[in-house]
Amino acid sequence: MSKNLVIVESPAKAKTIKKFLGNNYDVIASGGHVRDLPKSTLGVDIENDYEPHYITIRGKGDVLAALRKAAKKASKIYLATDPDREGEAISWHLKQLLKLDDSNSYRITFNEITKNAVKNSIKQARELNMNMVDSQQTRRILDRMVGYRISPLLWNKIKRGLSAGRVQSVTLRLVCDREEEIASFVREEYWSLTGIFSAEQGKKPLEAAYYGRNGKKNELKTQAEVDAVCEELAGKVGKVQEVRHAERRKKPALPFTTSTMQQEASRSLNFSTQKTMRIAQQLYEGVDIKGHGTIGLITYLRTDSTRISEEADRAAKEYILSQYGEAYLGTREEKKESDRRIQDAHEAIRPTYLELTPALVKEQLSREQFRLYQLIWRRFVASRMTDAIYETATVRIGVGEHEFHASTSAIKWEGYLSVYSDEDEKIGKQLGRLPEDGTEFAQTEYRKEQHFTQPPAHYTEASLVKTMEELGIGRPSTYATTITTLLTRRYVAKEGKNLFVTELGEAVNNMMKQAFPSIVEVDFTANLELLLDGVEDGSVPWKEIVRNFYPDLETAVKQAEESLESVKIADEVSEEVCENCGRNMVVKYGPHGRFLACPGFPECKNTKPYLEKIGVPCPKCGKELVIRRTRKGRKYFGCESYPECDYMSWQMPKTEEKT
Repeated sequence: MSKNLVIVESPAKAKTIKKFLGNNYDVIASGGHVRDLPKSTLGVDIENDYEPHYITIRGKGDVLAALRKAAKKASKIYLATDPDREGEAISWHLKQLLKLDDSNSYRITFNEITKNAVKNSIKQARELNMNMVDSQQTRRILDRMVGYRISPLLWNKIKRGLSAGRVQSVTLRLVCDREEEIASFVREEYWSLTGIFSAEQGKKPLEAAYYGRNGKKNELKTQAEVDAVCEELAGKVGKVQEVRHAERRKKPALPFTTSTMQQEASRSLNFSTQKTMRIAQQLYEGVDIKGHGTIGLITYLRTDSTRISEEADRAAKEYILSQYGEAYLGTREEKKESDRRIQDAHEAIRPTYLELTPALVKEQLSREQFRLYQLIWRRFVASRMTDAIYETATVRIGVGEHEFHASTSAIKWEGYLSVYSDEDEKIGKQLGRLPEDGTEFAQTEYRKEQHFTQPPAHYTEASLVKTMEELGIGRPSTYATTITTLLTRRYVAKEGKNLFVTELGEAVNNMMKQAFPSIVEVDFTANLELLLDGVEDGSVPWKEIVRNFYPDLETAVKQAEESLESVKIADEVSEEVCENCGRNMVVKYGPHGRFLACPGFPECKNTKPYLEKIGVPCPKCGKELVIRRTRKGRKYFGCESYPECDYMSWQMPKTEEKT
């Protein structure tokens, strides 16, 4: 009896799904994309109405042979790639390469890898959505045109190995524009005046900030203004004019989207966007959980929707009722997302099995998996709970014609904060017992402080993702890869959490702004995203976008080749001396990161690994420790004299380790 065949992208996903479907199904992974535009040429036939030319990706021969063999034996073939445009395109390429017939091949999608979701998807099998395929195909062709026509120009005018990208270049401009804002910022002086009011001897004084004169707010810009106010206050008695009590409600945050997950993981876990997506992918595809086998712990991780299914909402409410009680159950109506860019076919990111609390699965997860899963689980549960309620009070103090204000807040009802919160959300500023209306203060002191306005903050990965989302640049699946590319190309450097543009990045950005202003224009890039959405919903023919885009790009490239002047970016010179010719070696950047090369190339072709010293002696031999990487790119610490000394450690060693 022939089996049914299910084709997915990754082996981990295949393992999880196979468990749900049983022996009547074979589940095979394609390893992602199987066909793409060729690397050696543009891959788009300009003369033949921009027809793309796809070839099989090198190294996929054995995988495709196994898929063809399995497909011939199968009675039905289900294409189960990810539920987005990229996944739809992979399924289409698989169907073309395997020459699958419409009569026995189907497309299935699921937002979560659970038994019910997978089995239901087979019941709801459909045809390929060619509008989604065309939308992804258009994006790929536009990106290829920008990369392959502009990158060689950057090689000629600046230095070899550079690249331009449709989303990458406008994101670089955002970072450069922020650097310009910071550099051109002119700080302004301002002052604060704090009144310290004491009603009775031995009791804690009340501190209140200066507000203004005769009920009108007055900002103090200079020391002269502060001194003038203090002169008027001298000898006058402070008196409480009003104590106003109120309540403030704080709503729980919505469940995670890709963007908000990346931002929160950066802020609270110190994860890079790339790391967040890698770990989320593992949680989505499946983790071996004791008593459950290999199961997906979260829903699909690439989404910009905050929608939750009725089934998931009901499960959350039942959990909250059983664990916390009815008083914690939220009744807030969800607002419909109005932005047409929202991919509402997806849900928000949430746990697939709410009963699998972070504490229950902690032993089966790595530390990083646990921390991200806990963040996602808590955020989702909190989103279905009641508001937090704060009790607030404002004290208005009059001193002659002048007013001082003091405010306090204390939590009255935790609500969702009992599950998901920051420490600073829980703890209000406590001022002790408040004075009553009409209270006169026996003693008053004043504290004057000078301040200066601060420039805009440097972008972090989290704030850059937030800005990209707000401006409509890129999509959930591209945020992390775009930022990683900027860092890898050394257009942007990361110090702590902050992103700084490099000399190289500045040169590339200036050239892009001069020669290709529309490519790095935020509105232009955002409008292209809307056109791609139009292709997906069938309202915009995909070739119309390409026909309008390429001629202008080609004209701009030719003009730039003639008019742009070359920019010289010097290589970073190291202290390492080339043993072949005696020159100081320079730092170069390759596909696998930094390396040292002799500046005498091509006469001298000597190269060495770039070893970054960390200022800690080797515990084994006393020489310097350096940062090294495994073949898979994982960082570790090893001795500079390897292989003579084989010391290595995954963790940063301490100087005390040396004996």
